[in-house]
Amino acid sequence: TEKTIKISSRIRCIRCLNLHTHLCEEVKNHFLKNDIHLGFRRLVDCALETQNMQVFQRCINLNEWKENNANNTDEIITKCIQFLDSLKPIEVKPAETKHVLSVAKGIEKKFSRGNFKLGTIDIDINFGDVWGLVGENGNGKTTLLRILAQDLSYDSGIIHYYNDINALPTYDLRTHLIYIPQRTPRWFGLLKTNLKFTATHYGITSEENELWVMMMIIRFGLYPFRNHNWSELSSGYKMRFELARTFLRKPKLLLLDEPLANLDVLSQQIVLEDLKYLAKSISNPLGIVLSSQQLFEVEKVSDKIIFLKQGAPTLLHEKLQLDEIKNSVMVELEVENSRNELEQALQPLALNNLKFNGGQYIVEYQHNEGLQPLLSLLIQHRIKVKYVRDISASSRRLFNTL
Repeated sequence: TEKTIKISSRIRCIRCLNLHTHLCEEVKNHFLKNDIHLGFRRLVDCALETQNMQVFQRCINLNEWKENNANNTDEIITKCIQFLDSLKPIEVKPAETKHVLSVAKGIEKKFSRGNFKLGTIDIDINFGDVWGLVGENGNGKTTLLRILAQDLSYDSGIIHYYNDINALPTYDLRTHLIYIPQRTPRWFGLLKTNLKFTATHYGITSEENELWVMMMIIRFGLYPFRNHNWSELSSGYKMRFELARTFLRKPKLLLLDEPLANLDVLSQQIVLEDLKYLAKSISNPLGIVLSSQQLFEVEKVSDKIIFLKQGAPTLLHEKLQLDEIKNSVMVELEVENSRNELEQALQPLALNNLKFNGGQYIVEYQHNEGLQPLLSLLIQHRIKVKYVRDISASSRRLFNTL
């Protein structure tokens, strides 16, 4: 009934208000711990959730004041906390996320040149999901991303997007499916001018155009570069520009091809953190699929991992459920001792496998206590360890076993 629908809608609004309040409190905690850099990025997220132009303007003013008072840490923290407290009562309109964003079933693509075949691919992408796509070069990562973006045809299978966008004409559909290649194309003019043009192209005009563009500039750390042109930006900031331009379009599915390739280690972590946070937005969640060679960094933020080898997919979360994998420990190990010394030290483990790849050992054994027995033996036998990492639940494992 109409009354039931209204009650249900009200419950959803209350729940979402609670989520937004919780988010503001979580972000406030960053400032209380003097983590201003992360805190301010997340503060901008809280403001963006409201989609309120007055809030946007206040956030922009706060950023400008912060830039001019960068050494006044205590006052920055105070003003940011006050701003967050003012956002709590504002109602945030939640997105509908019950349905699956995208379903790909039986996808195959064959190339006559090189006799390469991608597939069969079966994946479900939900709102808020971050999928990591890993594998050596030439194994189909870019091909799969372009297929999901409707940028490349496929030979068999079906891709279905949720109803609100599935029924759209092809052009409108593809505005919600955004593929960003590793090498972004050159653009001309000033950074801010380009973003304002993008916003105009997608229907954001007048005062809102300026406010949305400035919010994206601030969110992606581009404020000091807003009046720079393409040649004045590093590769990392060109990628940030692409992300700012992309989020002005409010994408539903974002497909990133090696977005970390030209970033330093710190920038890689920041971009991945940002993608994780933005994917799980209350008001505008999206699905993200990103390919990368930075396996361990991608795994930290990915909900699910697809491993491609010669075009054939393995879903890591499914692979790890197999009985022969569950109690199997695989470790990357680098030591100063000889192989004989290492083998003698590890004899009590009854190794399944010990391989040396020229730089590191790959040690595999069965045990339900994980890494602890290995570490105990290494210490007991005075093995000089330079590097050790448990890759039992990592896609790195698949490079050594499949």
